[in-house]
Amino acid sequence: MQLRLTDKQETEYVLMQSIEQDCYIDTNEKIEYPPVAISIGEKLIKSSKGDELLPIPIGTIGNFSFIQAPPKTKKTFFISLLASAYLGDTNHFVGDIKGHRKGRQVIHIDTEQGKWHCQRVFKRTIDMSGLKDNNDYHPFSLRTIGHKDRIKFIDYCLKYRFDNVGYLIIDGIADLVSDVNDLKECNEIVQIIMEWSANYKCHISLVIHSNFGTDKATGHLGSILEKKAECQIQLEANTVHKEYVTVKCKRTRNYSFDNFSFSVNDLGYPYIVDDFYDPLQ
Repeated sequence: MQLRLTDKQETEYVLMQSIEQDCYIDTNEKIEYPPVAISIGEKLIKSSKGDELLPIPIGTIGNFSFIQAPPKTKKTFFISLLASAYLGDTNHFVGDIKGHRKGRQVIHIDTEQGKWHCQRVFKRTIDMSGLKDNNDYHPFSLRTIGHKDRIKFIDYCLKYRFDNVGYLIIDGIADLVSDVNDLKECNEIVQIIMEWSANYKCHISLVIHSNFGTDKATGHLGSILEKKAECQIQLEANTVHKEYVTVKCKRTRNYSFDNFSFSVNDLGYPYIVDDFYDPLQ
């Protein structure tokens, strides 16, 4: 039967057809596992086709993860570990953490610190990575602009400025909304994050505080991130070694990585601790 549609209905119909084509999942199609962006360690997978040693993902391409921690738990130092591993594939600071960059670029956003402190963080990442240049590393401090312009600027970077971005870091996702308990606003920013990761085929790491005295990420924003993220990583002050921070895989859609710990040396560089003692065991 021929449908009689108004111009508005016709536009909507065409849009729905496009969504149908893009979102339909063919159960007979062989869809490859998403490429790993950052991993830690390996896992032996047994199957009828033979055994395979695969990297354990911290994050894969087309997805996002988030790191949560109480204030002053060295979240930014942990981000330096991840970013430097991704940039240099690996280095002597990061233990078993491995980057799978394959020539792709990094955008590193800080929303909280001023230029002087940000530069220290960004230079630390480059120093740890061992790179001789920083042509594929694009760091920005967005402290001085409003939350709506922060979103627009990140979108501009992905859409117009930098080709082939494989890893986006947003250290301060709460600063991309006006209120972490505004349900509508928080849903909208998480939707944008998911679209960025899918459309630009990158992995996105977000940083958010934990609520005081709990292991819950802050506000409605934290609750939505828990539901949508590929991996939720929790940092805790180690109760046995006061200078250590414990890293836990709280939730993941992949194989979970084991707890590990890191500290910061006298020169201000974070490093993975080899002789980790888990006080909960």
